[in-house]
Amino acid sequence: MPVAAAAPLISSVQKLVLYETRARYFLVGSNPAETKYRVLKIDRTEPKDLVVIDDKHVYTQQEVRELLGRLDLGNRTKMGQKGSSGLSRAVSAFGIVGFVRFLEGYYIVLITKRRKMADIGGHAIYKIEDTNMIYIPNDSVRISHPDEARYLRIFQNVDLSSNFYFSYSYDLSHSLQYNLTVLRMPLETLKTETTQTRQESFDIFEDEGLSTQGGSGVFGICSKPYEKYVWNAKLLEAVRSAVHRDWLLYIIHGFCGQSKLLIYGRPIYVTLIARRSSKFAGTRFLKRGANCEGDVANEVETEQILYDASVMSFSAGSYSSYVQVRGSVPLYWSQDISTMMPKPPITLDQADPYAHVAALHFDQMLQRFGSPIIILNLVKEREKRKHERILSEELVAAVTYLNQFLPPEHAIIYIPWDMAKYTKSKLCNVLDRLNVIAESVVKKTGFFVNRPDSYCSILRPDEKWNELGGCVVPTGRLQTGVLRTNCVDCLDRTNTAQFMVGKCALAYQLYSLGLIDKPNLQFDTDAVRLFEELYEDHGDTLSLQYGGSQLVHRVKTYRKIAPWTQHSKDIMQTLSRYYSNAFSDADRQDSINLFLGVFKPAEGKPHLWELPTDFYLHHANTLSLSQTRQSYTYWWTTGVLKHLPLPFDEVTCAENRRKLTVKKFHKYEEEIDIHNEFFRPYELSSFDETFCLAMTNSTRDFMPKNVGIDPSPFTVRKPDETGKSVLGNKNNREEAVLQRKTAASAPPPPSEEAVSSSSEDDSGTDKEDEGAVSQRSTPVKVTDAGDNTKITENVVQATKDVYGVNLSDVPSEDDLAIYARFVQLGQSQHKQDKGSQQFCSKHPLDKVINLIPISSFSQDNIYEVQPPRADRKSIEIFHAHIQAGRGNMQPLGRDDFLMYREYIRNRYM
Repeated sequence: MPVAAAAPLISSVQKLVLYETRARYFLVGSNPAETKYRVLKIDRTEPKDLVVIDDKHVYTQQEVRELLGRLDLGNRTKMGQKGSSGLSRAVSAFGIVGFVRFLEGYYIVLITKRRKMADIGGHAIYKIEDTNMIYIPNDSVRISHPDEARYLRIFQNVDLSSNFYFSYSYDLSHSLQYNLTVLRMPLETLKTETTQTRQESFDIFEDEGLSTQGGSGVFGICSKPYEKYVWNAKLLEAVRSAVHRDWLLYIIHGFCGQSKLLIYGRPIYVTLIARRSSKFAGTRFLKRGANCEGDVANEVETEQILYDASVMSFSAGSYSSYVQVRGSVPLYWSQDISTMMPKPPITLDQADPYAHVAALHFDQMLQRFGSPIIILNLVKEREKRKHERILSEELVAAVTYLNQFLPPEHAIIYIPWDMAKYTKSKLCNVLDRLNVIAESVVKKTGFFVNRPDSYCSILRPDEKWNELGGCVVPTGRLQTGVLRTNCVDCLDRTNTAQFMVGKCALAYQLYSLGLIDKPNLQFDTDAVRLFEELYEDHGDTLSLQYGGSQLVHRVKTYRKIAPWTQHSKDIMQTLSRYYSNAFSDADRQDSINLFLGVFKPAEGKPHLWELPTDFYLHHANTLSLSQTRQSYTYWWTTGVLKHLPLPFDEVTCAENRRKLTVKKFHKYEEEIDIHNEFFRPYELSSFDETFCLAMTNSTRDFMPKNVGIDPSPFTVRKPDETGKSVLGNKNNREEAVLQRKTAASAPPPPSEEAVSSSSEDDSGTDKEDEGAVSQRSTPVKVTDAGDNTKITENVVQATKDVYGVNLSDVPSEDDLAIYARFVQLGQSQHKQDKGSQQFCSKHPLDKVINLIPISSFSQDNIYEVQPPRADRKSIEIFHAHIQAGRGNMQPLGRDDFLMYREYIRNRYM
């Protein structure tokens, strides 16, 4: 069955401007090129209800100017009066977080500042840097309530500028495997979905992009987000069914980091994305175990994505990912913090002889990840006083009971390992033992890669590669199953274990992309140092969110090579964690409950701060009994077992197809053109602000600067050879990044700020503060000419030192003859490809963007791109631009004056 040409849908609402009158707010959204606009009307005369009207019309820039001009004229106090505008510009934004109401009217929460954090195949991932919360009803209808201000403060305690992420074109709530599997759906399935979308759509303009050129169209696909990892689902609930989907921007909470691994100049992007669950979310001692629906505390899905950045395309590029999960032990248990003890005793709150809550939890995992589910339990097994062992005994009993009813090949695998005991032992190496566990885990689950095995790996197969699990498909490999790691807090021990599993999976990913000859990675190489730094930032961020402090024990601690100063830092982090748990966690928990809609204020109900506990808010069965009772034996969802080991969510079936929105476009439409979205040819670009140059770089930040050093990132370095120490220079780097971030986010001078805030430019072209610096990125240092020469000499080395061959030697005649025959074969292949391409070409951009395969081996293809041919007029414009830069201005003609006059009339009159 042929696979359809498909691409993710790109939101056409990426820039927003909010205009206000006394009766309404008008939210004008546009695409980055400002060629398509949509308008939302928000009523301000309703004191407590939210009235949002989306007319579903796509406006041009001229139509929007005329519309706003009519609104301005119609809302002035006196006709023809220019002094007092009836339509004023309130704020510029980049997206809507949502709408929320406490005891008075509704508020709208807008993203006013963003920063690019990662790039996956041209799809940008942004971090929220600042938000603005605006009250919708006007003062004349506002009904004041004395407790409104307190609820507002509690809601704003959730810092949206701290580790919240979104994307306009990439679904962050799903894994890369899911997103690319959806794009590879069979052609007949997508044709059916397109027909159904046209028939069932309420948007009369939904079909504007449908191609009339037969088979030349591309299917644009948008999937329903996985709500477990969406943090603003409740905030968008009030408008989800009333507005076009481009207005809905889903945000995740957790971590996102990206670094560049340079392999002899070939850019490989290593990305780490952590999605924190919004179900049963909270702080360390206040959220333990699981709720009645199977959602566990501190549940985080971590995905490491690896791809070759030299080809920016989901269809032609090479992508790989590996997913693992952490989460609290899925039982009813808690710890009493009223005793003010550093380690409160663990108590089991409810008896669960049939493992009901564990069954619900593992059923969710089977649907999302498939089988096998592997549990790595790191809690203590031997204790003088029974403490952590209580959880191990109950978890073993639950897994044993559930496995009775599963087929043996899909049984849950349980691996207990007392990591604390091995750490104290002088005879055992913790990381060596973890490496053995990691190898067995990755072999069972496999990993995702979107290309078949390389031809070189078929010729020279590796023993470990042949034993790899997962599911092999014609287009590559799929990860089936997942590793679920837990200790008591799921912080320090869990992060180190996840790093070791991720390091093992990274070796397989690099091998699958043809970048290393053996699926092995050693410590103290540039690649592993880069990956270790990513995981440390990942662990610190997640630990701050749940535990209130950074990691106490790091990878270097378990390697027993941490400097002596690290012990004092560990003590300070322990004290910080204890203080946060004792004094500030209760307020943070209230804020999370309010933000996620777990608690909804209402007249006549107790206030949030009056509740003795939030237990009943997170356990629905305490308020009402469920009408359906789950089977004690068939504890999984119907249909899940039939498709194992594949995850049910990725199977092509009617239930999953209903979660997709499918439209057909011409392949150069803006809604699916990721080339246009990434390169932004309509904007002025600066190399200093380019994200790919500012991110952490293995060559610049990790490779030694000594002459004669092997530039390979897979070479083991001695401690005195390294470009920097992960711990030693981290503080200096963070200070430099902080200075740059502070300078980038500094407010403009008062005069400029006043001008920008009072401007009535309808196009909404406010410049974003992207900064282009990731959380770990090192700013490029400006050095003098001597330093630049030295750095160049260090990085660019003689070919004899690197490859062991002097390329200046003249090849033999036999080698030249072989090479000549090879060139002739390549030229004939190129003629055939180019001839067929010219014959089929129907669009002027086909010769520019289409990737031409060079190699005769389809599995190991590399690609070339033909440069565009500039016409004579374009060359003249370019030469005039160069002359203008040198101060040689050309005289303005009549057409130039007419164009400038039209611009002034549209902007100011």
